[in-house]
Amino acid sequence: MAPSFDDANALIDFVVRDGNGVKGLVDSGISQVPQRYIQPPHERMEKVVESSKDGFSSVPIDLSKLDGPDHDQVVEAIVKAAETLGFFQVINHGMSLEFLESLKDAAHRFFALPADAKAVYLKGVSPSPFVKYGTSFAPEQEKALEWKDFVSMVYTNDGDAQQHWPKECKEEAFDYLKSSIEMVRRLLTVLIGNLGVTLDDSILESLIGMKMVNMNFYPICPNPELTVGVGRHSDMGTLTVLLQDGIGGLYVKLEESKLDGRKEEWIEIPPIPGALVINVGDSLQILSNGRYKSAEHRVRTTSKQSRVSVPFFAIPRPTAKIGPLRHLAELDGGAIYREVEFQEYMSNFFGHAHDGKKSLDFVKISAN
Repeated sequence: MAPSFDDANALIDFVVRDGNGVKGLVDSGISQVPQRYIQPPHERMEKVVESSKDGFSSVPIDLSKLDGPDHDQVVEAIVKAAETLGFFQVINHGMSLEFLESLKDAAHRFFALPADAKAVYLKGVSPSPFVKYGTSFAPEQEKALEWKDFVSMVYTNDGDAQQHWPKECKEEAFDYLKSSIEMVRRLLTVLIGNLGVTLDDSILESLIGMKMVNMNFYPICPNPELTVGVGRHSDMGTLTVLLQDGIGGLYVKLEESKLDGRKEEWIEIPPIPGALVINVGDSLQILSNGRYKSAEHRVRTTSKQSRVSVPFFAIPRPTAKIGPLRHLAELDGGAIYREVEFQEYMSNFFGHAHDGKKSLDFVKISAN
């Protein structure tokens, strides 16, 4: 018989402090989700359906054509996606299908470990402050928890990664990070170049000085209509590279547009074998003075099969100053966002539960 998790403190102890995670709940044999995971009605995803707007989400961009006669068309597609949805998919990015499958296998390998083997990476006891195993996003701040476990690996140097990243996944995660950095460099050359700036090493390092690989695990959920895998949010960094598995469940908010009569809606980013998902983060929206859109997105749960995803986050270094490019602010008649040290922005981001794109309000300049 499954244990009872009606007591909120006992639940937090079991899931968060003892490191059992959501997977531990499912493995205990629960037949319905505990109350702490039930989202308020307006946050539930049972009414979300896949959009028919294929041009926004399901036509991948071929990065191999950046080096050929179709260069200008590829640049146009990348820029348009960054300016509208903030999400796009890429193929021929330099990572083989076999490698991407091995990366998903590595994620499953880690989360299949016994709880005590994963708990050694809990915050406060992990052998490295740059490796963290946890669950949900901000359990202490959330009214309703997210149905997700994760392991986060921040890159500092090769030696530290080899010594401290979990052995079940470190080789694949390390190779993924290295390949993603090269792809992000190419994409930022396009996106920053479109803003009238040549991407040199100093600008690149300020924009992606912090690099992180996460592995996310979304266990089977007995009541997916009541829960979310990840709540509404945008990413805080510059660009995110995401590997989905074939199960799907990633949804992006398409903003209302009065210019073309488009209504606000949530559309699914469908899994495409061999493709990677790219999304714009808050830092790039700030840098571009709002020209590029950090995408508000969320993840649904499923009762059919456990799901994994592997994001690589390219993030400004903590001491970097982030703010609109000066010439863009002049062209636009003023900056939309104030300049801030990224550490401040990051502290604010992690200090609150997911709530759409409200993290940007921290730096938004109020209109007089």
